[in-house]
Amino acid sequence: MATTSNKKRAFIFVAVIAVVCLIFAGAALCSNGDESGTETTIMLQIGNPEMTVNGAAQEIDPGRGTVPMVISDRTLVPIRAIIESVGGTAEWDGVSQTAAINYSGDTIRLVINSTTAYFNDEERTLDAAPQVINDRTMLPIRFISEELGFTVGWEQDTQTVTIQVPSGEEPEEAPSAAPEGTESPSASPSATAGADEAASPTVYMTTEITPESLVRIYEELGFDAEGNVAVKMSTGEPPNSNYLRPELIADLVQSVDGTIVECNTAYGGSRSNTAMHYQVAEDHGFTEIADVDIMDENGSMEIPIENGTTIHEDFVGANLANYDSLISLAHFKGHAMAGFGGAIKNMSIGIASSEGKNWIHTGGNSMTSFMGGDQDAFCEAMAEATSGVVDYLDGQVVYINVMNNISIDCDCDGNPAEPDMHDVGILASYDPVALDQACIDIVYDTDRSQSGTLIDRIESRNGLHTLEHAEEIGLGSRTYNLVSIDA
Repeated sequence: MATTSNKKRAFIFVAVIAVVCLIFAGAALCSNGDESGTETTIMLQIGNPEMTVNGAAQEIDPGRGTVPMVISDRTLVPIRAIIESVGGTAEWDGVSQTAAINYSGDTIRLVINSTTAYFNDEERTLDAAPQVINDRTMLPIRFISEELGFTVGWEQDTQTVTIQVPSGEEPEEAPSAAPEGTESPSASPSATAGADEAASPTVYMTTEITPESLVRIYEELGFDAEGNVAVKMSTGEPPNSNYLRPELIADLVQSVDGTIVECNTAYGGSRSNTAMHYQVAEDHGFTEIADVDIMDENGSMEIPIENGTTIHEDFVGANLANYDSLISLAHFKGHAMAGFGGAIKNMSIGIASSEGKNWIHTGGNSMTSFMGGDQDAFCEAMAEATSGVVDYLDGQVVYINVMNNISIDCDCDGNPAEPDMHDVGILASYDPVALDQACIDIVYDTDRSQSGTLIDRIESRNGLHTLEHAEEIGLGSRTYNLVSIDA
């Protein structure tokens, strides 16, 4: 499998908050007269808005309920409130994109998207570059902790981060994991806010739906599509589905020398067996622009789901083993059973073999029928199956959703309802949860005369539970920074 690209690694464990917490907690204790030099211990738990400082509980982000979370196997934590509460200082130079962290007479300087940092003007090399996501600065915990002499531990069973400041430390100023100029996604942006939501990934958007803009938004991600590249999309059920047309996607697929990949359906129709499916791909013009691979033509392949609670294995097209990286190119729309379909549905149901589709639909109860499963279990299984595919590909996945011709029905429906929403734009991210959530938010922000039927469809299927569970299992974040790439 291909290794994770440097840009992908920017979704790093930003528990620098932990560093900040422990530093600031130590400063607070010292200022209260405890100058014994005893070790300070700070503990944070995933999903818990409180942390403890030497056993005393306090809010991480007072009044906002912000919690640490796990994204792509990295722990992300908020920091701004902690920095301000203990007197730590940070400086932000927007021109040079540099964060300066001052603590106990030492200064660390880090430049966004650069692996070169400076400790008291001495050059250091980072193993992961800082990145601003959702106006939050994300910094590598390993570098910060090693330079400042702190220890960070992780307890898997309780999902707890422990930070320890060695005895003898008497911090007066704390390093900031976030420069000024960051703000919570739940609040309006501010040029002087802190970085309390360092966890939030970026979702790029353009309102132009053209072949050129599709290539441009992909390039904006900086994804290194290594080795054999799969482009997962729907070939569309005949005769009248709203699938993404070859004219729109050809330039992108060809630019990465990609293979369009699909799997057979579980519900019958014109794509339920391999020969018919290849014929549909040809009829719809996909074989003219790229190679097409119906990945389960050689059967299923079982892959594990390490963080599954509803299903613990996924059954995908066996030919997935032939690919090193994958671009999820999804048409965002409604869905008769899932409520909506975007990146997560494309990565789960779309990559599952016909048997695997049954498995996901029934929450792991059947491989022969997709009917009769519990709805919430189905939603959870989609999130978990996506996680299994991402892990199988070593994280070499990027996600693009096209919001056009948005019907309440999926492209697996050959005669969908007429779209009420039309050309909205193209969105892209390294985070499938953030990407789908951004699309959902756009739908909910659209006048109900256009979005009402789709919202009803989503809510009647409890479709948002897919995103809730995806965030719970660490697949991604529902908090994001929406960045326009339009001039």
